Amino acid sequence: MEWLNYHHLLYFWAVVREGGVSRAAEKLRLAQPTVSAQVKLLEDTLGQPLFDRQGRRLVLTDTGRVVYRYADEIFGIGRELMETLKGRAPGRPLRLTVGVANAVPKLIVHRLLQPAFQGEQAVHLECLEDSTEALLAQLATHALDVVISDVPPPPHVRVKVFGHLLGESDVTFFAAAPLAGKLKRRFPHSLNDVPMFLPTASTALRRSIDQWLETEDLHPRVIGEFDDSALMKAFGQAGTAVFPSPAVIEPEVIRQYKVQVVGRVSSIRERYYAISAERRLKHPGVLAITNAARTDLFG
Repeated sequence: MEWLNYHHLLYFWAVVREGGVSRAAEKLRLAQPTVSAQVKLLEDTLGQPLFDRQGRRLVLTDTGRVVYRYADEIFGIGRELMETLKGRAPGRPLRLTVGVANAVPKLIVHRLLQPAFQGEQAVHLECLEDSTEALLAQLATHALDVVISDVPPPPHVRVKVFGHLLGESDVTFFAAAPLAGKLKRRFPHSLNDVPMFLPTASTALRRSIDQWLETEDLHPRVIGEFDDSALMKAFGQAGTAVFPSPAVIEPEVIRQYKVQVVGRVSSIRERYYAISAERRLKHPGVLAITNAARTDLFG
């Protein structure tokens, strides 16, 4: 039987948690070479590197992320054991690690994930943001429980994953009050030659908007393109251009960014997916997210 040296695992866990070998050594009251040597012994035991060195930074490999996740669980259970013996155990929260594709608006993400906190069991949520492709690679190693994306799993992805449609939404165009007031009456024809902020060309929403503009023979002046939808809305709040957002979060956009509706387009559909490594969803937090999305947010 193979045995894992938990001292080696502890030193590795401390390096990740503290953000580097020197801080971990200080926390553990050990010399830096000692900590480095113990982490190297763990890598030798596992037969795989846990860190990539990028300049002066140590970055976790895919294997490193998996090992850290297990280590965090192991030492979390240890802390809970000590608290239980002292008679003040708080109850162990359910861990939920979610990957969020860059293109998904933050307001949508908040609405989607909020139901995970409303179940009977306490939840510890961890959100990681990246491209869909990068997140699917982490999903395949079980470093993530689910990925929230605006596109289904691409057919060229080599890992076995499953897409679950959460729902879809019309698209609304917004602008600050003075500009919105001028454009509402003749929408969508009023968009001709009007300054507009749009998502970047790599997003599903941008492709749908470009197709709609071409079909309607509309020619706005695109003066800014954004990967981050929240940043696009912040620029739109300043009043210099029109910008789009899913209609399902229309009230939140109006309230948070102090803008008005210019017009709604039902022929542009923005879809959202939960992508999992399993065909049948089992994680209670993921089930809460998908059920609430289908019945409440997009229902």
